[in-house]
Amino acid sequence: MNDGQKGPKEEKIVEVLRTCFDPEIPVNIYDMGLVYEIELDETGGVLVRMTLTSPNCPVAASLPFDIKQKIKEIPGVTSVHVDLVWDPPWSPDMMTEAAKLELGML
Repeated sequence: MNDGQKGPKEEKIVEVLRTCFDPEIPVNIYDMGLVYEIELDETGGVLVRMTLTSPNCPVAASLPFDIKQKIKEIPGVTSVHVDLVWDPPWSPDMMTEAAKLELGML
């Protein structure tokens, strides 16, 4: 991501990520703070670096695939790689205020 300023394609990627959910949590993965980084290259390639709430998450195999398929549908995207990382470990502090409100944490 770049200095807090998102271009139109990155905004569209964030919009798509907000349609992706862990079925056990009623908040999208972006607002949960599970997406650590979005990189775009000049050829239309997208890299999403993200984590899950736990390495034992039941959607560890399926969620990255679903994310990849949804982002591939964005016009101009030529390839997508979802890099699942565990460092830094996710914590509830990474959630947006909206996510915390939705989960009754505020």
